[in-house]
Amino acid sequence: MVDVALLPGVYAVCRLATDATLRPALWGELSDVEVVSVSWSADGISVICPASRAPAEAETEWRCLRVVGPLGRPVTGTLAALVAPLAEARVNVVAFSTYDTDHALVPAVRLDEATAALRRAGHRLLG
Repeated sequence: MVDVALLPGVYAVCRLATDATLRPALWGELSDVEVVSVSWSADGISVICPASRAPAEAETEWRCLRVVGPLGRPVTGTLAALVAPLAEARVNVVAFSTYDTDHALVPAVRLDEATAALRRAGHRLLG
């Protein structure tokens, strides 16, 4: 069982070309943003950010769940424990991790189903 917080606002999953320049406006003042994630690969750049700061090419109707952390030490299976009940409930999920904790994006239209699945799995939703 893990404690999970629902972050405020709507998030976007964005795909940028490999040669794209990341604009500072994308993340703005970090004190105003709960989380931004940037990943590079040979196929392109992936950005997860608040929908209000997303580039034009984005999927913008995601809600972000965060494992309440920092966890303090490596914990095997935390992300799997979060994602597995969502998969069983057939809720799409985009998972990512930061140094201190794990996150899962779920479609905003499926948020109630996602939180119900997490509660059934024994997780506690905070906030």
